[in-house]
Amino acid sequence: MRVVLTGGRGMLSSAIARAWQTERPGDKIIRLTREDADLTNAADARRALANAQPDLLIHAAAKVGGIAANVADPAGFLMDNLLIDTSVLRAATDLGVRDLVYVGSSCMYPKDYRQPLVETDILAAPLEPTNEGYAIAKIAAAKYCEYASQQFGLNYRVIVPSNLYGPGDDYATGRSHLVAAAIAKTHAAKIAGAGSVEVWGDGTARREFTFVDDVARWLATATGDMAEWPAMLNVGAGRDHTVLEIHQIAARVTGWEGEFELQPERPAGMRQKLMDSGEAKKRGWRPTTSLENGMRIAYEAFLAREAEQQQEGTRV
Repeated sequence: MRVVLTGGRGMLSSAIARAWQTERPGDKIIRLTREDADLTNAADARRALANAQPDLLIHAAAKVGGIAANVADPAGFLMDNLLIDTSVLRAATDLGVRDLVYVGSSCMYPKDYRQPLVETDILAAPLEPTNEGYAIAKIAAAKYCEYASQQFGLNYRVIVPSNLYGPGDDYATGRSHLVAAAIAKTHAAKIAGAGSVEVWGDGTARREFTFVDDVARWLATATGDMAEWPAMLNVGAGRDHTVLEIHQIAARVTGWEGEFELQPERPAGMRQKLMDSGEAKKRGWRPTTSLENGMRIAYEAFLAREAEQQQEGTRV
């Protein structure tokens, strides 16, 4: 089978490629990157998919970022993701791609709604303002997958992962999500000998984070019966932690000893968005990596990448 991954260098697609080689070594993995196609361009997306000829398309490409990035550029997060998804999904439909997994986001859920969140809660109440643009784009694409499946007899299904983290995460200031940001900040504080690290919000907001390799392994083994999946599946670890707890775990992982300065005047996003992943569990979803173990693995990969970049700089 020919499996095409958009966002080919991203954290999730990279993890899927690794898992697929282990679980289904006979399949051909094709990773589409920015160098292969500008997915905001419909003609580029169509050409790339026509050349790749996927039997299964896993669409993970997106413009993503943390709270600061979303607050700074809501128009960009809305429009760029609408363009990416419109280009890819229309091309897939026109080219007759029968099986597609669209990677949604827990940001699609309403602000401060019931816990845990179930798939039918999407569009039940207003969204969290700090990432509304991104969420609207992801909801639109998820609804297209539902409509296309019903109208054209396709197997276009949506997975809604909780926040993901792991090897290959984005640690850039202003773009990174919470786990990556906490690792990067405490690591930098350790190197600089700093005694404190700032934490946006009052530290009590709760987040569910899932190790990316757990999701990747499940996708590699579960996509054979996609026709039997419901339109949408939550995929989460099943446990959440406070923002402060996540920073405290990062401090243990990086070996930094200092104090956290809470900033309650800063935006913290939704108070909680723990998901019910019961439907995915019926289809073999069994996450096995604890947050602390996963963050240790992520930090080891972070250090390895930093060492590699330093060596490259020395060679130059």
